[in-house]
Amino acid sequence: MCMDRLYKKSMIEIMQVLQTKVAELQAKEIVAFKALNPDITISIYSGNELRLENESVIYRSYKNWLDLSQQLHCKMLTPQIIDENFVLIRYEKLNADSSFHKVITQKEEKYGESSIFSQIHKNEEAAFIYYYLQALKNVNIEKRLRILNLGVNSGDEFEAIESICENFDALELVGIDYCKSAINAAKQKFKRSENVKFYQHDINELNSLELGKFDLIISIGTLQSSNLEFNKLLMSIVQNQLKKDGAMILGFPNCRWIDGEMVYGARVKNYPFSEMGLLYKDVIFSKKYLQQKKFRVTITGKDYIFLTATSIRKD
Repeated sequence: MCMDRLYKKSMIEIMQVLQTKVAELQAKEIVAFKALNPDITISIYSGNELRLENESVIYRSYKNWLDLSQQLHCKMLTPQIIDENFVLIRYEKLNADSSFHKVITQKEEKYGESSIFSQIHKNEEAAFIYYYLQALKNVNIEKRLRILNLGVNSGDEFEAIESICENFDALELVGIDYCKSAINAAKQKFKRSENVKFYQHDINELNSLELGKFDLIISIGTLQSSNLEFNKLLMSIVQNQLKKDGAMILGFPNCRWIDGEMVYGARVKNYPFSEMGLLYKDVIFSKKYLQQKKFRVTITGKDYIFLTATSIRKD
């Protein structure tokens, strides 16, 4: 099929052509094709046909093309204007070998200050920070005076709290992580905040720190680690570290970090495609358990699934 005529084809046909083409490319090589300029009209859904001079063309939005680029494991580059009616859509094939998920290093420093992971700034990803801020508002963050973050890394989640809380200095924040260099980076970041403390510690041995109980416990992408027994650990945290009238925010990754891109969809071993069974297994267990403990639970998000729980106990 001619690449120059894809704008007349169905999305199924386009996907088949591009999947074949991208499979032939080396990492960082580009595939380009002609498409109807999405700005040519407004308030129209993808798939509708438009009459353009003497031919019929199919409308598709930029969001549609962006979604397709991720499904092809590509980065969508800036489209180039061909003329008033058409643009050149360009996809750059991602380098899967640059993913931190594949990096072989010491377990303690996979998420360390010098790792690829340290280059990831979740607070700058709209698909993450929008739902995280929403979760913080849902738990009335300014009223949660004692806050514990499990798997705090370099402290991004605390930075977000600081940005929206006028009473930040009145809060007591405690962050725990197994990675020494990440904890050192977090301490440096909050060196002027006496109300923020960090500990390098194994979450499996959390009770040994004797930190008392907290009004809010946050854990983003940590409790699902392979060296942790999720169900047992969650129950222990709720029973031993969370106040009866407390709240929780749990973040479950539904994405991969590859070659500078946050790519939608959880992956597990032995599957060449996104498979979210384990993700939803943990989400549903958490929801049911917390509801049994008299918490109101909401589930939001996309690339990260956020479970927010607030106590509704009356005693």
